[in-house]
Amino acid sequence: MTLFETLRDRCRTEWEAYTHHEFVTELGAGTLPQAVFRDYLVQDFHFLVQFARANALAAYKSRTLADIAAAHRSTGAILAETELHLRLTERWGIPRAELEAAAEKQATVAYTRYVLDCGMAGDALDLHVALAPCTIGYAEIGAQLMPRLAEQGGQDAHPYGEWIAEYSGVEFTAASRAAIEQLDVLAGGGLTDRRLDELTEVFRTATLLEIDFWQQALDSGR
Repeated sequence: MTLFETLRDRCRTEWEAYTHHEFVTELGAGTLPQAVFRDYLVQDFHFLVQFARANALAAYKSRTLADIAAAHRSTGAILAETELHLRLTERWGIPRAELEAAAEKQATVAYTRYVLDCGMAGDALDLHVALAPCTIGYAEIGAQLMPRLAEQGGQDAHPYGEWIAEYSGVEFTAASRAAIEQLDVLAGGGLTDRRLDELTEVFRTATLLEIDFWQQALDSGR
């Protein structure tokens, strides 16, 4: 088993609650209120800005050229992901100036600063484990929702088709696989029980914060 699979299995309840959250279910069905999706897009833009910082921190925390290169690729992928959000927010009538001026909400701050704190206080493995629920989880969710596009007449017919296509696409899937491999590289082929327990708590906390992020968007429409 990969380290990611081990962590996911140890946090199965939290992982299922994250990847099958009401937000995800409604998004896949196309029934998610547009106001909720708009709120999510704005907050996720700020989320990605902080995650770009976290990946830059991963480069600083790296000890080998290969790890620095991996962090550089991850940062590039995050920056490319922001382009999707800029396209979507423009299409949904949110000007870039309004997007950048919007305040970060509590769940956005809580999750992103937790990840950065893991990186500052811990090592590169702590940081990558904290990043994993986002980096790897979104690809899993994208693959999970992809069949819904065909059921509803294709990407253009689904109100959130572009989002689903992005996170189920080749590039994001490859980035997820690379993140899984990088965790094993950083783990160095073995961990003590104590270290695995520490990483499990980092992974669990980050997953719970992902749940809060989905819920924050849902609550914006209530």
